[in-house]
Amino acid sequence: MSATTHTLSVLVEDKPGVLARVASLFSRRGFNIQSLAVGATEQKHLSRMTIVVEVEDFPLEQVTKQLNKLINVIKIVEQDEEQSVSRELALIKVRTDPATRSQVIEAVNLFRAKVVDVSTESLTIEATGTPAKLEAFLRVLEPYGIREIVQSGIVSLARGPRAIGAAK
Repeated sequence: MSATTHTLSVLVEDKPGVLARVASLFSRRGFNIQSLAVGATEQKHLSRMTIVVEVEDFPLEQVTKQLNKLINVIKIVEQDEEQSVSRELALIKVRTDPATRSQVIEAVNLFRAKVVDVSTESLTIEATGTPAKLEAFLRVLEPYGIREIVQSGIVSLARGPRAIGAAK
């Protein structure tokens, strides 16, 4: 069986230790979490975890069953790539000088990113998009000299009216 990438949306109670318990289920099974983003939801006492993991299909089912047994886990939904919108945020610090600054800004505009900080020797750029878009943007910026990168991890929502949380 070949390994595939899965994106899970996990609705959890917003309590200390929940993130550690969820992550430890994956590590105990030997799965490497490729991306993990956690944040507030529309409901004050709940958080949403978006977990991207590459696994064999069958063991993922075992992990989701075990996740469902955790008292703080409310709901788990696997996001279908075709039926969801997924994005990631990156802040990228790029080396620039007067000769290259306009070329970097042109690339920023081409990728619909934005410059969020300027210094005499660098630009800090905010970019959002799919992982593929961000990878392509980084390849364009690489020749100028990337000094630093930080990425948020993928967040994902189902398309249309369907929602993971309870309806209000």
